[in-house]
Amino acid sequence: MRNNRIYLAGFMGAGKSTIGPILANTLGWNYYDLDKEIEKAKGKKITEVFKLEGETSFREFESTLLRKLIEKDRLIISLGGGTMTNEENLELIKRTGKVFYLKASPEAIYKRLKFKRDRPSLFIDGNFPSSKEKLAEVIEKLLREREKFYLLSDYIIPTDNIPVGKTVDKIARIILQNNYSGMIN
Repeated sequence: MRNNRIYLAGFMGAGKSTIGPILANTLGWNYYDLDKEIEKAKGKKITEVFKLEGETSFREFESTLLRKLIEKDRLIISLGGGTMTNEENLELIKRTGKVFYLKASPEAIYKRLKFKRDRPSLFIDGNFPSSKEKLAEVIEKLLREREKFYLLSDYIIPTDNIPVGKTVDKIARIILQNNYSGMIN
């Protein structure tokens, strides 16, 4: 049933964790941030999970948790930045819901992430990039690798210089107009 699950996809810093709970509240749906759910289940920050267990183990656990979460209805899930790069995850997401790609430019992502040290995918050999040029380079490279998966989304919603409220309204309108909720009156 694809009618009552919405996935928010996109690169880290695109706005998924900000927009998701507001959208869920607007629709009266449940909300889950996949990364936060992993942290809750593991009792550790994502950076620690990556460091102690490695990315492969992290991705396997992410897939397992995603499969459990989608058993619920009327659901908004903010996916991790790399969730859709896993073929099984991508197939599951596309089969069970509608995907909104929150698209941010590398420049906007850089501005939003330049002081964040909790994004393990940005680390190089265990260290956060030492210069703004290096960080911008890592962001652009990773975004290039992932965007082909994000572009498989059902909707592409630009988030650069757009107020969160307008983005939430736009997504909610799409959901309501297309009656993806199946239950909203």
